[in-house]
Amino acid sequence: QVQLVESGGGLVQAGGSLRLSCAASGRTASRYSLAWFRQAPGKEREFVAAITWPGALNYYADSVKARFTISRDNAKNTVYLQMNSLKVEDTGVYYCAAVQRFLLGTGKSEYDYWGQGTQVTVSS
Repeated sequence: QVQLVESGGGLVQAGGSLRLSCAASGRTASRYSLAWFRQAPGKEREFVAAITWPGALNYYADSVKARFTISRDNAKNTVYLQMNSLKVEDTGVYYCAAVQRFLLGTGKSEYDYWGQGTQVTVSS
């Protein structure tokens, strides 16, 4: 089992940047494929980006491609989401999710573990 803790959210103006972190703890915390999802008020939770284990293949939602970058540091059991050129529509609670197998999935049901989320607010 793995525990996930997100951090790095906050308030930023449109066009700005933020870097989110998701720290995983547990005996085999580095052996998980990880993803970021987000949920805006009144909307469904949606896929943002994913990165695999083993290897580090990644995949992005079209809405964030070329603006966001997902990466992982296995030595620190941490996955990052670098968000650049932020838009008002990027506002929401960002969640980290994990599954203990090779996966580059975009569906919520494909992931077994979730963090509590971190709020990102982008102002105009």
